[in-house]
Amino acid sequence: MLLTKAFHISLVVAWFAGLFYLPRIFVNLAMVPADSAAERERLLLMAGKLFRFMTPLGILAVASGLWLWLGYGFAGGWLHVKTTLVALLVIYHWHCGRILKDFQTGNNTKSHVWFRFYNEMPVLVLFAVVFLVVLKPF
Repeated sequence: MLLTKAFHISLVVAWFAGLFYLPRIFVNLAMVPADSAAERERLLLMAGKLFRFMTPLGILAVASGLWLWLGYGFAGGWLHVKTTLVALLVIYHWHCGRILKDFQTGNNTKSHVWFRFYNEMPVLVLFAVVFLVVLKPF
């Protein structure tokens, strides 16, 4: 079970790297001047590759977390809150994919300031999850 836990933690770290960086690319995309097609295409290429890379990491992180949950049992209210937060991260990940499609099709209407705030949401979830896992408050 410790090997699974180590694998899970590594996957979560890698997934979060993508969850932190992809919205940062969105900030940059939202700031690209209209006459800078090369910069826009470069950022879209980076964002697309990152999304395709981080998606399997997220799937494996969630799957290994479920494996741990089944192995350790369904104990503690903290675990249910953590699971809810992970579900929100999955929705956030999916929403990042929708935003990427909006940029690719030229349909983005949000400003770089909006994306700066959007970029902070996984940080808040990460803090909450780490505190729940370490402290198991309830």
